[in-house]
Amino acid sequence: MSSASKAHDYIVVGGGTAGTVIASRLSADENTRVLVLEAGASTPPPASANPPEWPTLLHTTANWGGLMTRQAATGTTPLIGRGRVLGGSSAINGMLFARGYRDSYADWASAGAKSWAYEDLLPFFKRSETAAHGDPAYRGTDGPIVVAPSDPPNDVLAAVLDGAVQRGYRRAADVSSGMELGFGPVDLTIVAGRRHSAADGYLVDASRRSNLDIVADALVHKVIVRDGRAVAVEYSAAGNTVVAHAGEVIVSAGAIGSPQLLMLSGIGPAAHLRGIGIDVISDLPGVGANLQDHPLTGIIYRGARPIPAGVRNHGEVMGLIRSDNAGPAPDIQLLFVDTAAVTGVDIPNSYLIGVSAMQPHSRGSVRLAGVAPDLLPLVDPNYFGDDRDMATMLEGFRVARDIGTAPALDTWRAEEVAPGPDASDEQALREFIKASVSSYFHPVGTCAIGDTTQSVVDSDLRVHGISGLRVADASVMPTLPSNNTLATVYAIAERAAELIRHG
Repeated sequence: MSSASKAHDYIVVGGGTAGTVIASRLSADENTRVLVLEAGASTPPPASANPPEWPTLLHTTANWGGLMTRQAATGTTPLIGRGRVLGGSSAINGMLFARGYRDSYADWASAGAKSWAYEDLLPFFKRSETAAHGDPAYRGTDGPIVVAPSDPPNDVLAAVLDGAVQRGYRRAADVSSGMELGFGPVDLTIVAGRRHSAADGYLVDASRRSNLDIVADALVHKVIVRDGRAVAVEYSAAGNTVVAHAGEVIVSAGAIGSPQLLMLSGIGPAAHLRGIGIDVISDLPGVGANLQDHPLTGIIYRGARPIPAGVRNHGEVMGLIRSDNAGPAPDIQLLFVDTAAVTGVDIPNSYLIGVSAMQPHSRGSVRLAGVAPDLLPLVDPNYFGDDRDMATMLEGFRVARDIGTAPALDTWRAEEVAPGPDASDEQALREFIKASVSSYFHPVGTCAIGDTTQSVVDSDLRVHGISGLRVADASVMPTLPSNNTLATVYAIAERAAELIRHG
């Protein structure tokens, strides 16, 4: 055991999407010393830079890997995707950049997340992005992350979009803004044909600062708490175990890693921690609870003519709609993809209409599998634990099939391969959805903002009952936004940096 040679004002645990933003913003003050600890490598695999290759990254060391626990409602064990590299999941994901529809943030307040509505987040959405399109009242023009839709999209995806309009759905001008329902090309984090990750946008210049220290391949064991205050972290790197001291610790390890680290540190549900053999510092039952993810599956079509090879991220067009049972926020997303290969199914010359329930009612958990910090935790999103989510998916499949048979696709569509024409009744569709559902890789909620008994952090992202400790990443979202989560994570991190700077 050794001690770090110098103390830092801030230690950021996790050099992923949120952590890179926070480290960059805090270290802009030359009088502030910042240490970032990233469990993965400092550079991603070469395939990360090439957008069409993103599915291969799930099977590299840049992904933590592992499988979920066996899902009670489906009997399956889906793959977990979360980045283990500088830049985090923004370095391995599908590069979709879309805010949740504005109304999907409204229920955060009911959990006690004060001042976290869409309007509160809007300045931070704008601060994170450069979007040359859209209404400048809502879109950023000089942020570190450069985003734009495919122009033009893949021909087959443009045809599916035309099919959605033929079926009576609205063509959205800016589906990524959080202000519109309907269908349209979605913003992508691709610049000049290459992935644009959080590390690309926030750390290229910041990493040269003398007051910012970044340690890659650093596995954090625990946060050290003394007299109710976080004062240091223990980690291992290059064969050494190090204790690094800081004025404040910010945990940004994601919706799986952040609750895992808090529990390893003795902060979490007391009965679970004692059962594992960890001394309880703070009994916070919400740590690792409230896990939510977007379930994803869809309809696969075989092409009647050659489908152009995807040169971007494959999924370039999406739609947000409300089912008959939806609340104010849209609860169904349809994602148009130029190959079924992204699902892991090898069907040549195919395209996909993906279906996902955007406002799931099911809740799961993250729990420790043991006391070793390198032991992957037990992740259970509990897909379809609440049958209302299955009803939403069934409605999404009805819409997807309606669009898939629109006239605009007559020259593209040869046949429906999956679930196939035999899956014509509800029971058959239920069985297909359960067998084929995968993670959309959007876990949130396990260190939720709020003031209830299940909340973990307050509205300033401070961990309840522990001073000098905050959490800032997807885990703090009380509920899922009705879209992909990347843009919201950037906004949370931008706001976190401002909250931290102002004490």
